[in-house]
Amino acid sequence: MDARAIVGWNLRRLRVAQGLSQERLALAAGIDRAYVGRVERGSENVTITTLEAIARALSAPVAALLVEPEPGAEQPRPLRAGRRAKAG
Repeated sequence: MDARAIVGWNLRRLRVAQGLSQERLALAAGIDRAYVGRVERGSENVTITTLEAIARALSAPVAALLVEPEPGAEQPRPLRAGRRAKAG
């Protein structure tokens, strides 16, 4: 797996685990939502500065975005589509 795919894999894994949409993550990191999607698909070369912004928005160390998944690990699932119910 190449570095871009590893970053994308971990980005989706961490984002979904926290229940964040691509849009919310992008807003928190100060980057474009479409860019987040391209990073998750492994089609974007990410700078260290952008990795730091994403990691900060996820409250995770930058190194967590660079960990190679175990062989045979299941692809991280996307969030369920639609809006979340309001707490109340």
